Amino acid sequence: MADIPIIDVHGLLDGNGGDAEAVTAIGRACRQVGFFYVAGHGIPGATIEAVFRHAADFFAATPAVKQTVRYTGTSGNRGWVPLGGETLDPGTAPDLKECFNIGLELAEDDPELVAGRPFRHRNPWPALAGFRTAMLDYFDRAHRLGRELHQAFALDLGVDRSYFDDKLDRPMAVLRLLRYPGDVSPVAPDQMGAGEHTDYGNLTLLATDSVGGLAVRTRAGHWIEAPTVPGTLLCNIGDCLMRWTNDVYVSTPHRVVSPRGRDRYSVAFFLDPNPDSLVACLPGCVTQGSPKYAPVLAADYLRSRLEPTYEAGGLAEAGGAALQSRSWDAASRRKSGSGEPRSRQA
Repeated sequence: MADIPIIDVHGLLDGNGGDAEAVTAIGRACRQVGFFYVAGHGIPGATIEAVFRHAADFFAATPAVKQTVRYTGTSGNRGWVPLGGETLDPGTAPDLKECFNIGLELAEDDPELVAGRPFRHRNPWPALAGFRTAMLDYFDRAHRLGRELHQAFALDLGVDRSYFDDKLDRPMAVLRLLRYPGDVSPVAPDQMGAGEHTDYGNLTLLATDSVGGLAVRTRAGHWIEAPTVPGTLLCNIGDCLMRWTNDVYVSTPHRVVSPRGRDRYSVAFFLDPNPDSLVACLPGCVTQGSPKYAPVLAADYLRSRLEPTYEAGGLAEAGGAALQSRSWDAASRRKSGSGEPRSRQA
């Protein structure tokens, strides 16, 4: 844990600003480790406990209940992913976990929902009392915290404090409930609860129970444990923000070793940008030469990362690439300022 700092962010929240020490500490962690514990985050313990309680209720539900909210496919990225439905480290055995994804809640007449835009989808809700209310409450609080952390990122990176505000107001965020069963044996020597991977979006806010298993790979290539620290959330930088900063911030590989004899539960909030946000190198993040990455629409980038993850489990929908291209073609031309969308760099 000594390699993952604990940073109190209370002074950054609710427009307090002015906490230069916290901004500096966050910037250092994002450059050197890619992970940090968030203390003073402002989300009540009772709210977090309620999410874990309802998550346990869902995963204990009958297969019939779960099948009614099965995964929507990558263009929606919502719903229940069964055990073995995801492979975070392609080419290895499927992950030993089941998940439930919740996205931004949209009104029935939302224009993007009505138009069938990718990553704009109805949340499939299980018929469990109190589940939807608890999840949306936590989603909103985590979303607010994530946006406030981005204001600290902006200050550290030398751009206007509000730089990310309009890029995260209708995000492709996902609140993910996870269960790693303790009574399932691996079918392959290298099979894990979650294979080695980096996260795809801007940041992740993770709440965990007391069961260990999360490991982080240091810059030196050593694996260290990332235990639960009471009263904190664990934040890590994702690939999209690393790309936005031209690798100034680092996205760190991590994995989950399957527990033995006891289920492990965690709650992850993945904050990806708005679908039509153009992810292009920030001013000041190029010291010499050209940026390492071509500009890309956030929706295109997320789709390119999700589809390989779900192909092995048969959950990546056919035709997703064509749908994505049609839906965001006009937005891409508008954002890039040219007649053709800017392509993703491989």
